[in-house]
Parts: sequence; C-alpha cells; structure tokens
Amino acid sequence: MALNKKGTRRITVDGIEYRWRIRRKPSYMQGLCWTPLTYAVEAASGSQPGTTLIVTSGQAHPSNWVGAEAVPIRPAHVAASIREARARGWEPTKAGSPFQLDRSAGFIAQP
Repeated sequence: MALNKKGTRRITVDGIEYRWRIRRKPSYMQGLCWTPLTYAVEAASGSQPGTTLIVTSGQAHPSNWVGAEAVPIRPAHVAASIREARARGWEPTKAGSPFQLDRSAGFIAQP
C-alpha cells in the first residue's frame, strides 16, 4: 500500500526522508470519538513502495463530530513514532503488510 503524494508532509528522521499523512475526514468511529486518530507514514525514497506504518495516536481526530478537544499531531510526535516503530522492527523499504504501532494508551472514548 502506497500513500498518495497529494496531501502528504515530508519529515526527515535520522537522515531518512519519510512522508506522512492524516486522513482529512474522520472515519465514522473517529468522528464519534470511539476510536483515536490514525495516520500513515512511509519512506519517501525508492521506486518500489515499502511497508506503510500505521500509527494509532491517543488523540481525537480534529474534525470529530462531538466537539471533543483535539491536539494537533506535530512533526515531533511523528518522528518519535517513526523511531519507536524502527526500534520495534519496522523496515520501511521492504515490501509487506502495514506495520501497526499503537500509541493510544490513555485514550478515553467519548460516550
């Protein structure tokens, strides 16, 4: 699975360039704040798409429908997620299934 280049942001972590993207519209579950915001990261270089990193944050989607407070995802958060995923075995240049990283500890679903 490769990210569409439109709407992605670039970030360099430890000398490697990545692209990351947050879905513009929340999923139904994110819109109701039943599940936290997720975003995708992939290596920006290389002709073949590698493994995509899917990060589940501990925050509500900014466009949620219930008015829950949402803290923006900052590049520092993305960089920390990339470093944690690399430490856990994510290899962004190798093909394979998406690598899931759950950082949602402390997320409380809205009623």
